[in-house]
Amino acid sequence: MALAVGTKAPDFSLASKTADGPKQIKLSENFGKTNTLLLFFPMAFTGTCTTEMCGISNGLREYTDLNASVYGISGDNPFAQEAWAKKESITVPLLSDYEHKVAKQYDVMYDSFLPQMNLGMGGVPKRSAFVVDRAGVIQYAESTDDARELPNFDKIKAKLAELK
Repeated sequence: MALAVGTKAPDFSLASKTADGPKQIKLSENFGKTNTLLLFFPMAFTGTCTTEMCGISNGLREYTDLNASVYGISGDNPFAQEAWAKKESITVPLLSDYEHKVAKQYDVMYDSFLPQMNLGMGGVPKRSAFVVDRAGVIQYAESTDDARELPNFDKIKAKLAELK
């Protein structure tokens, strides 16, 4: 079960590959400045994940207008994330949780992703969304076992509007 509303968000530092090269993004650097929307997704180059990240990229200004920094987090390596972002024109910063530590901290990982395919992919993040306020406390949490189900972005925006 995903971390609950009211819980202090576990801090992390994850790699991101940007046009300026690789860099580390630390969640707590937003504390005291902006709210943060963390969007965990199973993997790059897949249909629903592409739909989600392209949709967020197209509406990114809505989130910045709500004083929110947005990050997409998957277990893909940062080079694969960068290639996917370039191919699909994704502008949301993508963070690599390659060792699945952050998905585990937030309790949003599959024991086995796509077990029917027998691929042995444990630790893959479930599609999940967390709104973390400027104080570092989770104010909204949503996670689903169905990788095809997108988060409720209307509820997320409503929560960010309350926190603005």
